[in-house]
Amino acid sequence: MKKIIATLVLISFAFLVVGCGQPRTIDGVTYDTYGFINSDTKKNPKIKYEVSTGNVIWTVILFGSVVAPVYFLGFSLFNPIAPNDNNFVPGRI
Repeated sequence: MKKIIATLVLISFAFLVVGCGQPRTIDGVTYDTYGFINSDTKKNPKIKYEVSTGNVIWTVILFGSVVAPVYFLGFSLFNPIAPNDNNFVPGRI
């Protein structure tokens, strides 16, 4: 039983590391994550963003807590990945 609990705790920590939205420095400028609440102030039209799957997973897992989903969906759902240009190929930065 202790091994199962320890394994679940380790998996939870792994998801925690993956679930955190990460700011990224692109061309010498650091761009922060954004969500539905702060998209007017944080989203930059010159930057391409992708949905943070870790934050979506944490939102589903912690749905009952109300606070975590509001944070993840409101402030940290989209991660900056690259400059927004027409020649961008997903997976190649």
